[in-house]
Amino acid sequence: MKRYRVLLAAVLLAAGAVPIRAQNPSYTLTAILTGTFQGTTPGNNLLLSTQPFTADPDHPYDLFLTISGKYQEDQVRYQGVLRLDHEGRDVLLTYVPHFDLTVTAFSSNAANFTDREANSACTLNMRARGDGFAGETLGSSCALAIRGATTKWTIEAEPGSIRLRDAKTGETLRFKRIEK
Repeated sequence: MKRYRVLLAAVLLAAGAVPIRAQNPSYTLTAILTGTFQGTTPGNNLLLSTQPFTADPDHPYDLFLTISGKYQEDQVRYQGVLRLDHEGRDVLLTYVPHFDLTVTAFSSNAANFTDREANSACTLNMRARGDGFAGETLGSSCALAIRGATTKWTIEAEPGSIRLRDAKTGETLRFKRIEK
């Protein structure tokens, strides 16, 4: 009988020690997305960098995103805020662009947006899948935030990698984490 009580106590203790990532999908997805990622698909010489910043205590999982480099023949530069919010077991991921390229994560106005920027926001629902999360944009809803994103794109984020795929053409952009 004593052995069962010890076993029960161990199980209850282990259950109480469930990692925060299992309890908080926003935290888990933020951890997956934080860092510097290098494009790995042919023609993808992009660097994707995210860093946490807290400008609003109601949004502790905000990330400042910068994408720069060359994709095929085009020079690319995007920046803005990724806002992660709980949606039950899922995460509502919103990208709000900063069209003013002088704004950085260290700018006092990093979390302030013009009406044009706020109206250009791109939102998708990310669901836990495997070791990470996956979601799909709503098609042309992201066209203002990301030039050329006029169709649905799927996004998969797993520890160490991010994959974006055009649902219509199959065009795929893969990124591998190069530093945390």
